[in-house]
Amino acid sequence: MIGKVGIIANPASGKDIRRLVAFASVCDNMEKVNMVRRSVLGMASAGVDEILIMPDTFGIGGRVITGLEEAVDMEMMPPLNAKISLLDMSVTGTDMDSTTAARLMNKERVECILVVGGDGTTRAVAKGCGETPILPVSTGTNNVVPYMIESTVAGLAAGLIAERTVSPGTVAARSKKLHVKKQGEELDIALVDVVVTDDLFVGSRAIWNMSKVRQVVVTRGEPTNIGMSSISGMFLPVRIEDPFGVSLKLGKGGITVTAPIAPGLIEEVEVEEYRKIGIGEYVGVEFKPTVLALDGEREIEVYEDDDVRVQLERDGPLIVNVEVVLGEAVRKGRFKGKAT
Repeated sequence: MIGKVGIIANPASGKDIRRLVAFASVCDNMEKVNMVRRSVLGMASAGVDEILIMPDTFGIGGRVITGLEEAVDMEMMPPLNAKISLLDMSVTGTDMDSTTAARLMNKERVECILVVGGDGTTRAVAKGCGETPILPVSTGTNNVVPYMIESTVAGLAAGLIAERTVSPGTVAARSKKLHVKKQGEELDIALVDVVVTDDLFVGSRAIWNMSKVRQVVVTRGEPTNIGMSSISGMFLPVRIEDPFGVSLKLGKGGITVTAPIAPGLIEEVEVEEYRKIGIGEYVGVEFKPTVLALDGEREIEVYEDDDVRVQLERDGPLIVNVEVVLGEAVRKGRFKGKAT
């Protein structure tokens, strides 16, 4: 038995307002069907026994299964040895679908979950995946956690984990996580950043207007990032493996940082105060009333009397490093045949 792999593809990802106010790329649902199809073929080439796909409102998984069956019937490709099926779950058309699917896949003991979506989709999956490693593949240009990588290669990497050519303990990094708490009770989580905005309503959810940003807390921020975490990345970088995060208070009187806050949008941002925060440390939300954006999307309304704090912990999901997976497989001679 080589094992099971799961696939969660979000039909709503890659379509938010940043396609209008910035120059973020658009990934339509038919391209997601193609991405999932290619990832399935990558997994099958590694010899996985079973592939479970999340059902969704567009029918990405169903289209993939039907398309592959038709290709076999037309003799365009040989039959796949892997069993491919949809998870037995109700579909709501919200991000809860990704969380539910991740929870069910974790219960089914899949070896790896391949996630097709953005930071928001990865965040939803993180709420349900438990200790199952995830391999996030980006469907846009405004993401930090997911990889911009060909899905065939991503599927192959997930298959190599399933066949246990490599160990998740050596090819996946434990993500940090930001816990948003109100009066001590947890409201939600973020994997990359929590942004305090000068807004009173959630509105279009995506955030891009720097004039409304008052405070940013990040788990990671590197010079190659895009979005709010890039502000830290451009003068005080923090990596996924570093045992700290960074808290930024924006405003006049500090330093000016030039950062790519959205695709095609590079702006000068004034940082009034900044500091590193350790694992377990809390950061208070100072600007109220406000709306908190989690991993790029406005989610939580905070009122004047609310005591809201953000706590940094290293209890996020295991994120697969595709380059390390394939490098380790090559080192072990996984792709090399016998000499002729």
